[in-house]
Amino acid sequence: MALAARPGQLTPSIPRPVRRRRWRQALLVGVSALLMGTCTGAMTPARSAPLPSQALAAAGSPQPSPSSPNQLALVELLVRKGVLFYGAWWCGHCNHQKGLFGAEAASKLPYVECDKDDAGRRRCQTAKIRAFPTWDYKGERREGVLELEELRIWVGGPKGATNRSAKGAQT
Repeated sequence: MALAARPGQLTPSIPRPVRRRRWRQALLVGVSALLMGTCTGAMTPARSAPLPSQALAAAGSPQPSPSSPNQLALVELLVRKGVLFYGAWWCGHCNHQKGLFGAEAASKLPYVECDKDDAGRRRCQTAKIRAFPTWDYKGERREGVLELEELRIWVGGPKGATNRSAKGAQT
């Protein structure tokens, strides 16, 4: 539907109501990206967010590798020491962090989901979580993806207990 132009006047390529609608859509996408931008890392605005399983399939990411004894020992250490891992189901960095532990160890992580239900949202708001992933140990916070060795050193685990990441554990 094009607008009729008077002689000597340029015809707008997009009718005015459509331009307004696109402007509103762009604003909503921008605001959504800003609100969801609490994940540590730049998030690109998308028209619709894929489900986590769709995102993994689209990215061609393999299924998590099996956990090594070192990864399992580190998770047991984190649980014993009272470390908490705050994250969100849609956060790619959180999923990457879990992947470093392998499938079995990741399922045993002391993980707090901040965005699936109201109870989780309230818990994370009360804890004043600002970014995902966030690790909390004795009131000290670390934001972002941490290497397994970095976590072990931070909580005071025995030396050499986690000398490999998930990639090295596949050997």
